[in-house]
Amino acid sequence: MSHPPGPTSPDPQQPVTATPPPQYPGPAATPPQYPGTATPPPTYPGTTAPPPTYPGTAGPPTTYPGATAPPPQYPGATTPQTPYLPPQYPNPAAQQPGYPTTPQPGAYPNPAAPQPGYGHPGTHPQYPGTPTPQHQTHAHPWPGHPPQHAFGSQPPAPDNLHYRHLGSRVHVAAHQRGADATAIGQLATQVPGFLVSLAVVAAISVAMFGSTAGWIMILAWLASGALIFHRPTELAFARHVLKLRRPLAEERARLEPIWREVTARAGVEADTYELMIENSTDLNAMAAAGHVVGVTTYALNRIPSSNLAAVLAHELGHHTGGHAWAGLLGYWYSLPGRIAWAVTRGLARAALAVARVFSFAGAGLMYLFMGAFVVIGFIAAWYITIPLVLAPYLLAAAGRRGELRADQHSAVLGFAPEMAQVLHHFQAEQDAVKAYAAAQGKKLREPGGLAKLLSSHPDNYTRLRALEPYLQPIR
Repeated sequence: MSHPPGPTSPDPQQPVTATPPPQYPGPAATPPQYPGTATPPPTYPGTTAPPPTYPGTAGPPTTYPGATAPPPQYPGATTPQTPYLPPQYPNPAAQQPGYPTTPQPGAYPNPAAPQPGYGHPGTHPQYPGTPTPQHQTHAHPWPGHPPQHAFGSQPPAPDNLHYRHLGSRVHVAAHQRGADATAIGQLATQVPGFLVSLAVVAAISVAMFGSTAGWIMILAWLASGALIFHRPTELAFARHVLKLRRPLAEERARLEPIWREVTARAGVEADTYELMIENSTDLNAMAAAGHVVGVTTYALNRIPSSNLAAVLAHELGHHTGGHAWAGLLGYWYSLPGRIAWAVTRGLARAALAVARVFSFAGAGLMYLFMGAFVVIGFIAAWYITIPLVLAPYLLAAAGRRGELRADQHSAVLGFAPEMAQVLHHFQAEQDAVKAYAAAQGKKLREPGGLAKLLSSHPDNYTRLRALEPYLQPIR
């Protein structure tokens, strides 16, 4: 065995002094053992702590000049970085097991996966409960910035609409408005009511103002129907009767880009119509008078932009088809007849109540008199009375047809999948109400045959079946 070379032999005349080993600067304690090393790392002069050894790395991390933050954590570090999580949208009660304790009409559906066969893959909107898309057009001007909500803690709905005409030239159709068969049918159905109203207005005007002034009053009433196309009158009607308001700046910033995309696809001037807001927790919109399009705050702030575009395209279909102005015009010209009928019915009920107080025989005579009056009316003016009796059912049928045509208009503009999702939402609301009633031991009364005939909207499944030709995947 060999030994290391030792020091030179000392002079026997000199005392032997033991030379202490060299002292290196550094901590006195033994440095800690690092993972993956058999021996502790050496301590170098001039250093106050041993350099850390990072598992899986060739050397220590790079320290950049001027950096004030600590170096990033590498794999195996004890403190992982916290990734940025986008805000979570409200999770509707429809996803929770069981039925909600109270109906949730304001909860928008959040299906687990897009329904098969509805349009092209990748075009389905993001629902509440999913992260906000990376690219936010119009709704979020700063990419990557967390969405803010101007009306409270709820973030805005994702803007997932494909803006085909953004920044491009829009082709405007030559005929932007018209009257389809539904609008003409609505006007034809209102003719008997109009004749009754004309007779009522003429009788009252001539009786109160004489023949000359009476005829002036009649002509003024006939000309009053043009006010539904007068923009200030329409806005006053929308504010005071329909309880609509003008949108705020934040609401207009979200609503106008969607509306302009819808009108661009339809070839319609966007400024032709007035956008207004209804404070409501329901998913709804309306086409009123000749130029008003109203949308609820829930539809504006809580559903994806693509679905809101489908709803707006539906309402635009009511306008371009003439359903809105035809319905309001017919209602206006039949209003005097409706008022006269309501007054007559009220007087008849009051007379019957007084007759029953004094004598049952007197009440019987009143019933006989009224029945004879109705029979004489049917015989003498059957061409008026029979259409008046049938008018509510005919108007409801025209209204159902108009809804299907408006759905078709939305589908033609490319919003068939989104329109179907809105209809599924409506059906989910109805099912939730029925389930809640069943959980409480109650049973909702289903509408009968006549009640269904008086409904102005078809049921959701009828509307979905009408959309099926537009929902077939393109092959």
